[in-house]
Amino acid sequence: MKKTLKTLALIMALVMAFSCFGVTAFAAGGSLAMGTGGESGTYYAYSGVLATYLKQETGVDITVNATGGSAADITGIDQGLYDLATVQSDVMTYAYNGTNSYEETGAVTSFVTLGALYAETVQLVTCDPEIKSVEDLKGKDVCVGDAGSGTVYNTIDILAAYDMTMDDINPIYQSFGDSTESLKDGKIDAAFLCAGAPTPAITDLASSNDVYLVSIDEEHMAKLLDACPWYASYTIPAGTYKGFDEEVTTITVKATMICKADLDEDTAYTIVSTIFNPDNKDAITELHAKGAELDPVFATDGIAVPFHPGAAKFFAENGIEVEVAE
Repeated sequence: MKKTLKTLALIMALVMAFSCFGVTAFAAGGSLAMGTGGESGTYYAYSGVLATYLKQETGVDITVNATGGSAADITGIDQGLYDLATVQSDVMTYAYNGTNSYEETGAVTSFVTLGALYAETVQLVTCDPEIKSVEDLKGKDVCVGDAGSGTVYNTIDILAAYDMTMDDINPIYQSFGDSTESLKDGKIDAAFLCAGAPTPAITDLASSNDVYLVSIDEEHMAKLLDACPWYASYTIPAGTYKGFDEEVTTITVKATMICKADLDEDTAYTIVSTIFNPDNKDAITELHAKGAELDPVFATDGIAVPFHPGAAKFFAENGIEVEVAE
């Protein structure tokens, strides 16, 4: 009997100890899987930094996975492959509402929002100085992103603003890294890449090649934003890449962290309160420049997919009310 009581006491003590550790205890039992994008993109690198920081500060253990991009990540969460993902805000809105590219397959509502991380730009890159407009892509070999990436949808929208479709180009489906290698080798004429600027793949390309970024002119920008109000106009500063001495006007969406709808509330709160806590911004920025864009207002403004209750709790503590997923 005494032995039994001692055993019960030990069990209770352990339970209380693990309760005090909260999410750290959860992490000790296994890691969360996170979908990102190609290894040469900002998603993958920045998600790795955030995962490292979270592990160090809270014990939350996240395994970062290279993927095909936003659409592939959303499918991965829906199929139970990932617990978290970084995706484009436009693609996640299409998926959640079953619109645009998701009209035929139907809405995907197995995920919710944690918070927007940074602005990411759609960059039309070429090594051919004769390609000066989107219209110059007609008949060209153009990388439109990895199959299943948000870049494919951005390409479709931009082409539409110029009264063009995928039939007007020869679309090549490749990752960021593969597309810039193809540009180096002259295998393709141009590539669309959607990522935070500067993008590592373009920086690498510019180190050995003359690189040109193509602007969206004012007339077609107005047409694009009228048709797709979820985009915003964005200017990439001169000097962003080696030899890049002119500003370029393009569109931006938000790189947004999402999670499976049934993620534990305490875990979601810990992730969001750590990443978006202003006190942690400088430390994260030292690890990756995109940390400078972390901001609770930016994280919530214009996001059309409901937020996880754990995320909503943190934002409410900071005076920001968001739509909470049921």
